[in-house]
Amino acid sequence: MIQTSLNGEIGVRDRAIIETFYSTGMRRMECQNLALYDLDLAQGTVLIREGKGKKDRYIPIGEPACAWIHKYLEDVRAALIMEPDDGYVFISDLGAPFRNNQLSDLVKKYLERAGIDKPGACHLFRHAMATQMLENGADIRFIQAMLGHADLSSTQVYTQVSIKKLKAVHRLTHPANRSNTAASDALK
Repeated sequence: MIQTSLNGEIGVRDRAIIETFYSTGMRRMECQNLALYDLDLAQGTVLIREGKGKKDRYIPIGEPACAWIHKYLEDVRAALIMEPDDGYVFISDLGAPFRNNQLSDLVKKYLERAGIDKPGACHLFRHAMATQMLENGADIRFIQAMLGHADLSSTQVYTQVSIKKLKAVHRLTHPANRSNTAASDALK
């Protein structure tokens, strides 16, 4: 996991943002537009309003992300906000909601510190979440719902990524790979 500096308000906010991306796989604009009333930390859910294709969806959010968001909301957000408060969850250093590429620039800074030099800073967490859920046994249709893909073919790209894991499982468990005689026995 990418480590943020937990010193001060900004570090807590940044950790909450990164945990949110990784837990939910939401898009950058979905995170940017996330409103306080869209969060239900007690239930562990988030309402994504007007995601891609202007579609709403409910998605789960994990306990670590909820804990960081709660800490941020309790200890940090009020100190960052400049009036009027429009009710967005994440507030930039300037006291207003994140806009344009501010969120991407923030996440990219942490990726660079971690030695990760890949494009699509915020999208990397979306990709990692989907790939790891698939590799850990999640049905692709659940991943499709999490990501808000209208068409399953958009989600199937993650099956290609997880082929490495599938090959490793095949190599370790397929009878032909378990012994030299298994293949010849199977052909008899």
